[in-house]
Amino acid sequence: MKSKKKKRQDDFQKVKLKVGKTKPKANNATNTNFRTKGIYLSEQLKKDTSGPTTHRQLGINDLLSQLHHYNDNVKNSALLGLRELLTLNPSLLEEHLSRLLSEVAAVFTDKDGSVRSATTRLLKFIAQSVPAERVAPFFPLLSAHLSCAMTHIDTGIQEDSIKILDVLLEHYPALLAARPEVLLTNFLELISHRQNSGGNKKVQEPKGRTWALSINPSRAVTSQQWRLSVLLRLGRFLQAVVEERPVEETEGVFGSRGEGKLTPLHLTWEELAFRKTGVRVYEHSGGKPTPRSSFTLRPVADSGPALGQCLDSAEAVQSFAATLVPLLLEVWVEASTSDSAQSSSEGTHLLTPDAMSVMFQVLSILQLLRKLAPTLGHRDALDAWFHKEYLEDFKQHFMKNFPYSILDTPKYKKKVDLKRGKQTAVSPGLTVEPLALNITLCQVMVSLSQGQGLCRETDGDWLSPVKIFVRDTLGSGVKLNYRHLHMLLGTVWKMVLSQRSKAVTEDLLAAVYVYYRQKHLTLQARSLLLSFYSKLYLQEQGHTHIARRSKVLCRWLASLPVQLTQLGHRNPALSAQMITSIQTAASRGHKDLLTSLQTCACTIYDAQEGVLVLLPAESQQRLVQLLYFLPQMPQPLLVQLSCCCTAGRITATLATSLIRIVHLRSSLSGWAGGPQEAAVQDVDYVSFLFSTMTGFSSDKLASLQELRDDYVLPPSSVTPLSLYCTHLDQFTHHWDVVEEVCRCLEALGSKPHCFDIVQNGICKYLNKLRVVPDNMAAGLLKAVSRLVEPSVPPTEPTLRFLSHCCFSLLAQLVTLQQPPEETNHKRDAIWGACVSALSAVPRLLRTLLQLMQGKDLRDAELPQLGQILSMLLSSCSSKQHMPLHSQLTASSALLQDIIQHLTSRCYRGATRQQWLTDLLYYYSVTLLQSPGKPGPLRRVL
Repeated sequence: MKSKKKKRQDDFQKVKLKVGKTKPKANNATNTNFRTKGIYLSEQLKKDTSGPTTHRQLGINDLLSQLHHYNDNVKNSALLGLRELLTLNPSLLEEHLSRLLSEVAAVFTDKDGSVRSATTRLLKFIAQSVPAERVAPFFPLLSAHLSCAMTHIDTGIQEDSIKILDVLLEHYPALLAARPEVLLTNFLELISHRQNSGGNKKVQEPKGRTWALSINPSRAVTSQQWRLSVLLRLGRFLQAVVEERPVEETEGVFGSRGEGKLTPLHLTWEELAFRKTGVRVYEHSGGKPTPRSSFTLRPVADSGPALGQCLDSAEAVQSFAATLVPLLLEVWVEASTSDSAQSSSEGTHLLTPDAMSVMFQVLSILQLLRKLAPTLGHRDALDAWFHKEYLEDFKQHFMKNFPYSILDTPKYKKKVDLKRGKQTAVSPGLTVEPLALNITLCQVMVSLSQGQGLCRETDGDWLSPVKIFVRDTLGSGVKLNYRHLHMLLGTVWKMVLSQRSKAVTEDLLAAVYVYYRQKHLTLQARSLLLSFYSKLYLQEQGHTHIARRSKVLCRWLASLPVQLTQLGHRNPALSAQMITSIQTAASRGHKDLLTSLQTCACTIYDAQEGVLVLLPAESQQRLVQLLYFLPQMPQPLLVQLSCCCTAGRITATLATSLIRIVHLRSSLSGWAGGPQEAAVQDVDYVSFLFSTMTGFSSDKLASLQELRDDYVLPPSSVTPLSLYCTHLDQFTHHWDVVEEVCRCLEALGSKPHCFDIVQNGICKYLNKLRVVPDNMAAGLLKAVSRLVEPSVPPTEPTLRFLSHCCFSLLAQLVTLQQPPEETNHKRDAIWGACVSALSAVPRLLRTLLQLMQGKDLRDAELPQLGQILSMLLSSCSSKQHMPLHSQLTASSALLQDIIQHLTSRCYRGATRQQWLTDLLYYYSVTLLQSPGKPGPLRRVL
């Protein structure tokens, strides 16, 4: 038996384990083993919030964040990825436009050239896809980064900045032009630097110059090439500023200041916000207009550091020109001194292509500086300032060797190196034609000419080479493109109006006329020349040297009618321009033009192939108005005019205007101008009215006599006359024309004489017709009813012809008793003409009833005859047709005999046809209610 101490030690005895044996598990051990099984969900719970990605699985947020990476390769790859992503997903541009533009603009000044090149390509892609109105809210940020790049200390960044400027000028010129003051200063800093005011002041710069050209030997291109590239962009930028600036009048070639036209200003708040338009606000509600009002729509923005103010005032433009023009002259002097002075055999000074490009850009910028002036008055003041400050410099540096030509240098094939590639990239190839250079120089120098005082004599010395060049260029027969011709005509315009010399005017206008007479000119060139001569002719009232009847202008005006007939309708726009010039000269009584117009009048107003019937409606109206100024309207011309009115080639409104003009030019109209100013003989005028009233020429009426088709209603036993049914448009047109003819006849003052004239015309020309158009028949009935007088009864041949026409028209109405909607007007017009004639013309109704009294009627014609009588009887119930009721009452015996004859032939036992029932009813209502008229028909009824 163990003691308690030993037992206590046994409880804490360590179990000795043998090597390799597993420890036995305790009785209370917990089993911790477990088994797992994966669950695969294919699509239903998948949600991707990253958006579209590139082929490298990078989204737009990842790519934009990589633009801030320190590694240039990462940034370049991010820019390429952005272009790839935006190409495949254009909708991302709208969603992330703000962030895209801000991040891309920040890379304009990156130190790595490849990153900047990729940035330019990406910006060009964005500009091609996003319109200007979407970019406008973010453009100040782009402009700020562009300014930083243009003024950066790194020359590579400066060179790439003008590429970015090219993209913005191509796609967003208006947005760039809204902030000219900042960018113009940047342009100056690209090619020049400010001169220090302190230090040695012994050497005074001429004309107070504060800027001087800068030279940077570290550039990859020469200084001349760099300046040329900057001047090229400066010219494009100034052109954008000029195009976006509203002007009072288009100066161009033919800015006519004497026309007095006002250009309305259509203002929207968007344009005002983007500074596309300016609004002057007056105090006191405009009662006391003050040009410099203290009340403005917005505070004046801070001006640029170099200009001092924006270019909205003439002072600012002059201040900027005072800074820029000396630099331009210095650039040209540097380029010309490096060029070898050579002359060609033709007396022109030879320039290398680079020197010619520099000079062309300098001259183009000088031209644009003039156009920056807010108004034309400011432009004249700016020209006077240029004349005062820089005329001698321009004569010395530009006109000394005028004109210029290009120097042909032999070209050798060389291996292209990287440096040459960079030069061509910075300064893109600009080929300047010598003609364009010389014309631009002419424009610049002519703008400096002063047309008043002693300056005119002194200007003639240095303007003589310009005049000779312009004259020789226009008279040489060389075809010019539109731009060159536009510039040359602008030079001629300025010289003619400023020099005020008849010799100079005739010399230059003769050269222009030589070019004008060339064959195969383009439409634009021909239109430009027409506009030049036309507007120059409008200026002659204010310029005595033109008002003396320039022989060239007279020759040009006299040739216009002939040219109009030759051109015809092949070019409606050019024809309209010619007609406007002809009308202007005719209204002023130009004798040469009126003589030529009189000669060509029959060709112009020919009813088949004349210009009047072939041109659009607006030109037709001007040609009709031109008739008012014709000295004479002979009988052949009136024949053509009558055919024009009736053929339907011009509108009814225009035809009535033509008739009124012929009426006014006739002595029978009582015009106060006197008989010596009457252009139409009385006999010809009356013949014109009668021919127009008939609606058809004699040849057309002769051809209708042989016509046999569905449009001709056959003759009947009542009348041998056949009726030709015209279309509704033709009938309506003729109806309006006849209305105007009737007004003119009534205005002559003597209705009996007019009716006698119409009656004689019917007897002489129409009485033998067997086919008559319905519009002519209705028109004659309408005219006769308005002109007839009881004192002049119609003759028997006239009554017989009118009765045949009336019966044929009434028979046509029977066929149109259930007409379509479009023939209602025609039916009403025919019915009104017949009723008016039967009521107004004595014995016409009796003659018509005598035709119906014939005993040899066919059975098929009886219903038609009965329906005609029913229509006449039913109309008598109206008060407005009381004269017709009186005529029927007077001829009741004849009417009763006709109805009795119809009743005896058609009454069969107890049955009766509907038309006969209607006839008997209307007869009983209209005539049998009168006392003392029982007659034999009472027993039948």
